[in-house]
Amino acid sequence: QVQLVESGGGLVQPGGSLRLSCVASISIFSLSGMGWYRQAPGKQRELVARITRVGRTNYADSVKGRFTASRDNAGNTVYLEMNSLKPEDTAVYYCNADSWGADYWGQGTQVTVSS
Repeated sequence: QVQLVESGGGLVQPGGSLRLSCVASISIFSLSGMGWYRQAPGKQRELVARITRVGRTNYADSVKGRFTASRDNAGNTVYLEMNSLKPEDTAVYYCNADSWGADYWGQGTQVTVSS
């Protein structure tokens, strides 16, 4: 069992920045990967960014060049740095842990981009 706690969401103006954090109850280096997903009202949950156990990252086309996923060296926190935010980035953002085929989810954090 892996517990995940996200933080860092909020209200930001278009063009602004936010950094989301996700603290895991175990070392993230014991997992096959960590990901950030988002779900906007009336839409399906979609992958935003993923970071593998060896540190490789991949991003949705819609956020490439604006969002950066990273992790800390202590081994239990991942981040999502979001820059140049757009109204279409508004969603609940979820942290995901992939434990070699078993998925775990955080409770989500709301990000609202609006003037």
